[in-house]
Amino acid sequence: MSSSSQFLRFFLLLCGVAWSQSSISAPVQEIKIAYLSQEQKVPAALSNLEEFIQNKGLQGALLGLSDNNTTGKFTGQNYLLETKIVAVDGDVKQVFLNLVQAGFSLIVVNLPAQLLNEVNLLNKGQALLFDVATRTDSFRQQSCLNDVLHLLPSRAMRADALAQYMRKKRWNKWFLVKGNTPEDELFAQAIKRSAKKFAMKIVAEKTWLHTYDARRTAQSDVPVFTQVSDYDVLVVADEQGLFGEYISYRSWLPRPVVGTQGLHATAWHKTHEQWGAVQIQNRFKALANRQMLEEDYAAYLALRSIGEAVTRTREISASAIKAFLLSGEFKLQGYKGKPLSFRAWNGQLRQPVLLAAPTSLVAAPPLEGYLHPKNELDTLGFDEPEVHCQ
Repeated sequence: MSSSSQFLRFFLLLCGVAWSQSSISAPVQEIKIAYLSQEQKVPAALSNLEEFIQNKGLQGALLGLSDNNTTGKFTGQNYLLETKIVAVDGDVKQVFLNLVQAGFSLIVVNLPAQLLNEVNLLNKGQALLFDVATRTDSFRQQSCLNDVLHLLPSRAMRADALAQYMRKKRWNKWFLVKGNTPEDELFAQAIKRSAKKFAMKIVAEKTWLHTYDARRTAQSDVPVFTQVSDYDVLVVADEQGLFGEYISYRSWLPRPVVGTQGLHATAWHKTHEQWGAVQIQNRFKALANRQMLEEDYAAYLALRSIGEAVTRTREISASAIKAFLLSGEFKLQGYKGKPLSFRAWNGQLRQPVLLAAPTSLVAAPPLEGYLHPKNELDTLGFDEPEVHCQ
């Protein structure tokens, strides 16, 4: 063996020993994360084919935890997840206070809008909250929550995604059918905003007030209900799914159905296979024994955002993580073809929104041609000049 080869082996051996010693001596950072949710009452079955899934989101958080700890083995971090799922009649606010008092400053919150707002009022800046459940526009545009980051697309983002596609298809005249719940009205408002933004026209609007089972009367009532002047597309606002599924193929005029049913906007869908999505779809199914839902995807992104921030900054405080996540340096792989990031002005995660039919992925806006001076993802939802946080 030549002297140069012996020297190279000796040098590599020294480097290996030094790396091993530094790895042993370096303290492992421990990152404590809490997951807070509440069990839901089992709703009345709208279809015998749809199984009710309790605790949507938790399995996504567990998958994100696993990915963080896989990386943490090499970067010197250990992630711990404390799960608190409150009973239907339990005190969510007290459980939240207990978590904060126990030292949890990174909390994934899977709660409806009203409870999220109440928890945020109790927070008083003590913890950074990751909202993986709401799509409330007011939280992103007016009554912004300072220490909350939103992982799901807002209603405005979903409506804009649909509007971009309808504009591309030249479906310019819309017939809006909405339910009579507060959530349906909020989505209808988002649809109207998008129609104005993209110069489309709502030519007719009706509210579904039928209180009986739509499954039994769809064939007779839907055709009569949908008799209006001509339109290009029927837009449904039915977030609870009380009647929207029975509009397709039964309307008076043969027109496409979009909105909360038919072609709908979502953060994630089981048919999504591009940009490495098959890999995470398969890993999630192996873990949870079911398909990934958008709440699972949001919780996964919350854990991965924390992991990315800690890996890049070596900081574990909530304030440091928040600062990095809202900075221009943060980029997250989200299996959607574009890097995801947070909007500093309202804490909303920028992301493409998937447009899906029941068994196929149709598009992933923002679509080509919709330009923005800084980030084309900001063509979806509230851009900075539109936000007036109080």
